[in-house]
Amino acid sequence: MPNASSRRRLLGPLLVLLLAAAVVVYPLLGLSGYLLSSGVLILNYALMATGWNFVGGFTGYISLGHAAYWGLGAYSTALLINRLEMPPFLALLVGALIVAIIAIPVGIAALRVRGASFVIVTIAFVMIMLLVFQSWGDFTGGSGGLMVPRAFDVMRTQHHQIFFYIYAGALVVALLVWWMIDRSRFGMGLKAIREDEDKAQSLGVPTFVAKLVVFVWSAFFTAVAGGLYALWFGDLDPVFQFSILMGAYMVLMALLGGVRELFGPVLGAVVVGVAIEFFKLQFPDTQFHLVATGLLLAVVVLFMPEGAIPKARELLGRFGPEHSSIREESAKELAERREREAAAQGTTAERSPQ
Repeated sequence: MPNASSRRRLLGPLLVLLLAAAVVVYPLLGLSGYLLSSGVLILNYALMATGWNFVGGFTGYISLGHAAYWGLGAYSTALLINRLEMPPFLALLVGALIVAIIAIPVGIAALRVRGASFVIVTIAFVMIMLLVFQSWGDFTGGSGGLMVPRAFDVMRTQHHQIFFYIYAGALVVALLVWWMIDRSRFGMGLKAIREDEDKAQSLGVPTFVAKLVVFVWSAFFTAVAGGLYALWFGDLDPVFQFSILMGAYMVLMALLGGVRELFGPVLGAVVVGVAIEFFKLQFPDTQFHLVATGLLLAVVVLFMPEGAIPKARELLGRFGPEHSSIREESAKELAERREREAAAQGTTAERSPQ
């Protein structure tokens, strides 16, 4: 029989297999177009939040302006298709690379400051992008937005199914890259920055370069999510694409699941995505979903500051053998305990008065 430690090691791969099976089966259940599109939207959230988590999870820098890279990824893909007639998925890749290049000078400027100053710089950047894409009507479509030709000439339901799997594949790639960084020497340096940047620098970690590299990776995967959204949804609006609210969603999703966890942003995206869609259906003519999102963020910060996955692990650990008041005892431990008790009784008998 496997011991408790072995069972815990097997639990992770088992959950991953169950998650993979759920992703594969979901589009094949004959669901309505709304449920399929909601699934695609949740995977979009998961990819966005995972992209954000390259910065937030590894370095501890909180960016509220990551919607800038999501919007730039969407518009870059659309403009490459509309202006240069580039094939859709080539435009997606080239657009994400362009956004990664743009992120280099932005990162050089933003990463020189920390804390609240960094947050303000990220918000300023997304606001600048919103004004540029609203005002530059001849090139970007301005406030009227931009239409993107459909990548596949199929029925609407099949369109959702195809993009569900494409989003899932992109998410797997992002998670794999995050996992590889997390277990690398480079990742150790990033986590040292997260814990104490000054001390990490004094120990020889090239803090600025490390932060810049992971910042560019973050922008790239967030841009991929934006480009896929452009190809899937087909209608871009600068107010929506460059919304600070979307950046806040990324932060909430990552914090909810756990920024130090591989699947933390994915879990957060599922919870927040389902909650947003539910409240939009229940209160369609109000902005109650924003109130609910704010309350959820407050609950996470107050009661689960490390995220849901670490909290669940902590709760489950309390029922393990090392934390239980009743522990299984092996035959060897039982024999040793009885020998100690017999020796103690013998010593007491010798010392007692005759």
